[in-house]
This record gives sequence, structure tokens and C-alpha cells, in this order.
Amino acid sequence: MTPREIVEPQGEDTEFVFFSGKGGVGKSTASCATAQWLAKEGYDTLLVTTDPAPNLSDIFGQSIGHAVTSIDDVPNLSAIEIDPDEAAEEYRQRTLEPMRQLLDDEQIKTVEEQLDSPCIEEIAAFDQFVEFMDEPEHDVVVFDTAPTGHTIRLMELPSGWNEELEDGGATCIGPAASLEDQKEQYENAIQTLEDDAQTSFVFVGKPEDAAINEIERSSETLAELGISTDLVVVNGYLPEAVCQDPFFEDKREREQEILEDVESSFAEQPIATYPLQPGEITGADLLTDVSEVLYQDADPTVDVESSTPAETTEIQASETDTAAVMEELRPQEDTRYLFFTGKGGVGKSTIAATSATVLAEEGYDTLIVTTDPASHLQDVFGTEVGHEPTAVGIEGLEAARIDQERALEEYKIRMLEQVEQSFDTDDSEADVETVKAQVKEELDSPCAEEMAALEKFVGYFDDDEHDVVVFDTAPTGHTLRLLELPSDWKGFMDLGSLTKEASETGAKYDRVIETMRDPTKSSFIFVMYPEYTPMMEAWRAAEDLRNQVDIETSLVAVNYLLPDEYGTNAFFESRRQQQQAYLEEIGDRFDVPMLLAPLQRDEPTGIADLRNFGSELFPAQESTADDDRPEIEIQ
Repeated sequence: MTPREIVEPQGEDTEFVFFSGKGGVGKSTASCATAQWLAKEGYDTLLVTTDPAPNLSDIFGQSIGHAVTSIDDVPNLSAIEIDPDEAAEEYRQRTLEPMRQLLDDEQIKTVEEQLDSPCIEEIAAFDQFVEFMDEPEHDVVVFDTAPTGHTIRLMELPSGWNEELEDGGATCIGPAASLEDQKEQYENAIQTLEDDAQTSFVFVGKPEDAAINEIERSSETLAELGISTDLVVVNGYLPEAVCQDPFFEDKREREQEILEDVESSFAEQPIATYPLQPGEITGADLLTDVSEVLYQDADPTVDVESSTPAETTEIQASETDTAAVMEELRPQEDTRYLFFTGKGGVGKSTIAATSATVLAEEGYDTLIVTTDPASHLQDVFGTEVGHEPTAVGIEGLEAARIDQERALEEYKIRMLEQVEQSFDTDDSEADVETVKAQVKEELDSPCAEEMAALEKFVGYFDDDEHDVVVFDTAPTGHTLRLLELPSDWKGFMDLGSLTKEASETGAKYDRVIETMRDPTKSSFIFVMYPEYTPMMEAWRAAEDLRNQVDIETSLVAVNYLLPDEYGTNAFFESRRQQQQAYLEEIGDRFDVPMLLAPLQRDEPTGIADLRNFGSELFPAQESTADDDRPEIEIQ
């Protein structure tokens, strides 16, 4: 089948097209271009984003938000950005309303407590997701999904919720009896997702190893769920005509090798490609160019006026104040916790791993932990990264990846042991068994896995073996949710006060939040590249951190800055001027020290590459570590 046949409705039923991939690869651009093209072809089209950090409004240049909104000047096209908080409140009210005439105040209060469970936002978002799959009003529904790891989690959830409904009683998603009418909707959603005739799944990636590796891993996981990959879009390759020096010639050659690998790995699926543009892709005209290339075999329109070298604009920003940056990274008296976050695809893991490498070589015992379910930290280090801290090839540096399944098993064992220990010898066996049964029910709920991952995350704040703990976090929307969770989850994770450690659990989360708020113990670093969408997503998230959790941003790291000595033509001059403008705006918006990271010829992988990259990021600094190891010598 051709890309056009994959996304275009083939029958009378509504067609569902899902776009997913590693963050920052152009997934939203591809989904917006597809939705606009389908609408112009005459199909009544709805565009839905399930990403907690949406940017449809930025791409279309108009406010969209948590309501189906018509797109200006594009007949047949409407869009919605699902807001997790609003979706959760709507879900609560919709569930409670039919009960208000049947239950007394005490019973309603019990139901409200159940609907304050930690997974309610995820369930509410999926509930809306299901609604859009269960309505025949549109010819096509295009889903711009959250980054891959979270998309897969979304696809896995219906079966877990169905099991909850089948068991009956009270669940983390409310009273099962009240949700029985939704069981059929959930089952229909699963069937639709598995129906190749009605659902198409598109992966988007950049011509980079990390992005393509994630597509391959995620495609295999979806196949295990009965969902096939129908189309792969490789976005942002360098046009040949603009690569006129060794730096960009080498980068283009590597990209072409990756494209060949993609064609080999996905030999049974069509591959569509779109080149890097001299500017950002926003507005109807550029979206039209994208869609015509993807679906009508048109040649891309790219400004490649590069026959005569242009006068190059050097990036004029305040030079990295290395002393100020290192002050935010190095520990003071206690263990220092560093949080690297940002929109997916901005090089967050690479910047975090490089910083961890530099700190370890300065003599600080350092641990880097990823909380991203789609982590590629092992790709960055070039070695396996497991659930428990393991050495990665440099003295003083360990890495770990929170494995949600293993975290869940550990959590179940710990909580059941806690239940056993909470009873006195004179408690009746019947009471003990009743409580254990209740706890086991909670531990089998569909949100227990995320609870367990949070517990594992919180456990690292009791670390007394490392001077620095670096968190390579999930993309911003999910990171925000993670940081808000401890206070929200206290009651639920105390398992309804079924154990006698409830107050201790609450106190532990209070200590964690206070540690994250303390600028002498924790630093929050937003990573971005100098374009509108990653800058605005980071800034909005930083504002939310300040307003909702009372946490201030410590640093910003601006990645992928074009080198001054290469790309001396009109194409790169346009991108360089764009970067300069955004650098100035980033400085104005954040007003914190800025770490400037140059574009690399190849993605840093392995300790040698990370050391070399570290030498570009940080000039030589006198270490404050009390350690016999030699300082890192950065030239």
C-alpha cells in the first residue's frame, strides 16, 4: 500500500490514524499535515492530541485547548488538545452524577475518594480517547499521541481496566458497577486498534540512531499487542544541495546510511521521508508542502540557495558561565539531585549523561537514573543499563533504568510484608486475611505499576552512597505529573490506611518534596533546542513547576547550536539567525545560567564520546570533591 492508501478512508467506517514516535521528531507536524490534507481532500477530519504537552495550537497559530475547535481557513478540520486535569474532573462528575440520587453522603464521599486515585488522569484521558473511537461523526480521526513509551502504556491499559470491571466491587477507577456500561466501549476500542482495515499506525523518526532504535523496539511491542506498524516517516534529513563542507557532508552520509537501515528493517512497510527546512514548519502553506511530499509524491520545496556562501552570523549569546553552571551541578554538603527534563528529542539524555560523566571524573560518586519509559540511556553509554545501579565504564559513575515491571513486583512484596507487620498478635486471622485481600486488589489495579515506579524514584532520595544523583526524566508533561504525584498519592499509596505505616509514608513524601524545593540540594535543568515549540514547552513547564510545586528552574541547556565554522550558505544562515533570535528569547524568559551545547557531527555514544562532548560543554574547573582520583582535565 502507498502512504496515501494507509491514511485515507477505505470504507464507510471511520478511519483512525495514530502518529507516534520519540519526542521532538516531527510527530505533531506529520499528524497536523496529514489531518489538514485529509480535510482538503474532502474528509470530515478530527485531530486529537493525547500528549500532555501539546503544540497543535503553536503549529496552526490559533488557540485550540480542551474542546473540539474548528481550524481557521481549513474547512472539514477540527482539533482538540486533551487536558489531563479537565478530563479527570469531567470523568469524576460523569461517574458521580447518576449516583447522587441513589447513595447517601457518606457513600458519595467514599466514591469520591476512589475517584481521587493516582491513575484517574490517565484513565480519564483514555476514556476521552475511547469516546473519539466510538463516534461516527467524522470520516477520519487523527491521533497525535504522547511520546512512544507513554503511547504504548495507553494501548495496554484497556485490558487491565476490563479485568477490574470483571472483578466487580470498588476499584481504583471507581465502583465497578457504575462503569459496567463502559466495558463494552473499552472492548470495542481494543478490537478497533487491532483492526488493520480501520486503524493505521504511523511511526515518525529523525534519521538518528536513537530515534530509529526506538521505532524498532516500539513496533515490536505493539506487534505483541496485536497492533501492526503501517507506515514509517523519516523526517528532517539534510538536503544534499546544502551540505557543502566535511561536517555536514559527513552528517548527511550517516543519515543516508540510517535511511537504508530503515528500509531494510521495515521492508514490508512503505517509508516516507521529508527534508529539514531552513525554518520551522508552521502554518497552512508549509503543512501543505509536507502532506504533498508524503502522500502525493511531490518534490519538497526547500530553500537551497547555497551556490554562493552567505555571510555567516555567529551565535551571539552570553558565553556559558561555567562557574555558575557548575555551582548548580556540584553537591554542597549533602547529596545533590539533578533533574534534566524537557521536550522529547532535545538531547536530554545526552546532556544528562555528559554532565554525569564530567561530575564523576571530577571525583564525585555519581549515579544517573532514567525515569523515561522510552529511555535510550543505554544507547548513550553504549552499554546495558539495568534496573539496579551498574557501572558503565568510568570510575565513580553508575547508571540505572527504572524497570516498571520489576518495580511493581518489588512494590507488591514490600507492601504485603508491611501489611503482615502492621497487625498485632491479638488481631483475628479473619481481619488479617480481609485486609490482605483488599491490599492485593489495590496492587492488581491498572495504576499500581506507575505507583511502584514512583516508589522506586522516591527511594533514590534515601541514597547515601552517591554525591550526585542525576535524573534523566520523561518528557516534560509526564515529568510534571511525576513531581506533582507525591502529595496527590499519599492517601492512595497508604492503601486506605490499611497499614500502620501511613503517617511514615506521608512524611517520606513530604521530605522528598522539600528536598526538590531546596536549591542547595536539588537543581532543575530544562533542556531544549532553540526553536519555538521546545522553548515554549519548557517555559510553560517551568511556570507550572513554580506555581504548582514551588520549584524554581536552576539552569537551561540549549542544545544543537550550529557551529560557526560550518554551514556557510543561505540555508544554514537562515537557521542560524533563527537560533540567535530564540537564544535571546530563552535568556529573557528564564533568566538563569545557560549551558550552550554545539551540534555534534555524530551522536555521542560511549564514554569516549561523552568525555569529548564534556570538554566542549565545560572548560577546566577546579574540583571541590574530596577524592584521591585525578581531576578531569578538559582542554
